[in-house]
Amino acid sequence: DQSLTAPRLGAELLGTFGALALILAAIGTYGVMSYSVSQRTQEIGIRMALGAHKRDVLRLMMRNGMTMVAVGILAGLGASTLLARGMRSLLFDIGMFDFPSFSVTALLLILVAALACGIPALRASMVDPMVALRYE
Repeated sequence: DQSLTAPRLGAELLGTFGALALILAAIGTYGVMSYSVSQRTQEIGIRMALGAHKRDVLRLMMRNGMTMVAVGILAGLGASTLLARGMRSLLFDIGMFDFPSFSVTALLLILVAALACGIPALRASMVDPMVALRYE
């Protein structure tokens, strides 16, 4: 059991830093989406005044946010696939593309990003058109 102490500590540290990175990414995504909503408040008000439904505004804002997330996930999957080649010698029984690890990670990122994008998008869909048209 003593021989596994160092690898276990390394794995725990990597897991902790990964969780912190995920939290920071969620906060950053939330910040970017909140800023985008605040910059587009007047546009959202015009859309709603012209007849757009709340779900249309919600869909528009979510699409904008999740497009950025999708590009980031695709870039990360590509980089991970390339880096996995070098890490094969360090890890036991890991192939070039470890589908379960990559898919679970991508799914977790999508869920966290949907939450981080969804809160500002929901707030944008609740904007009163008259207030938004006066907003500067």
